[in-house]
Amino acid sequence: MLTPSSRSHNSALEYLAVLMSGVTIDDRRQRDRTAQRLLITLTARTIAEREGWAAVTTRRLSTEIEYSQPVIYKHFSSLDDLVEAVALDGFDELAAALESARSDSAADVQLAAVALAYLDYAAEHPALYDAMFTRSTSLRFGTDETPPPLAAAYAQLRAAIDSVSDPRDPETLTEVLWSALHGLVALSRAGRLRAGREAERVELLARSLQP
Repeated sequence: MLTPSSRSHNSALEYLAVLMSGVTIDDRRQRDRTAQRLLITLTARTIAEREGWAAVTTRRLSTEIEYSQPVIYKHFSSLDDLVEAVALDGFDELAAALESARSDSAADVQLAAVALAYLDYAAEHPALYDAMFTRSTSLRFGTDETPPPLAAAYAQLRAAIDSVSDPRDPETLTEVLWSALHGLVALSRAGRLRAGREAERVELLARSLQP
């Protein structure tokens, strides 16, 4: 139990402030740790989107946010661990974007709407997409340990497939849809596809997945 008499004047004032606010010191420390972690991930993402993942180093992060490198390592044991945290945020955002596209569309065009939303998200967040799908992480789909953000993103693609009422295996169709979309992202980013034809390609893809 913390007592003011056992601490310096400043600590006593902190103790009293916490008592008055109804928040324990442990709660506030946890809140501070959460805020630190969020700032680190947001800064890493900003640097990566602007300059690429090669520019994201603990030294650079330390300079940008004025945390010592040991503080950064207290939250993330390695840069791969940090990339994984950024990727999880990306899957949360992707799931929300796909859900919005699906819920705002009529049933007969949900599949195409979700596909376009996927391509738009990848185009708008290239470094984040790399963290989610091309950089090495321990994140895995289709297992008991699959993190909720990954499962949520997959669920939106599966829901889009369900909207076409195809008698074929929906899990396989969802995997085909995801594979096709990822291929379109990769080829577009490499300059291998004609510009401005995304909607046409998505329409053909959606029709090919319908019964």
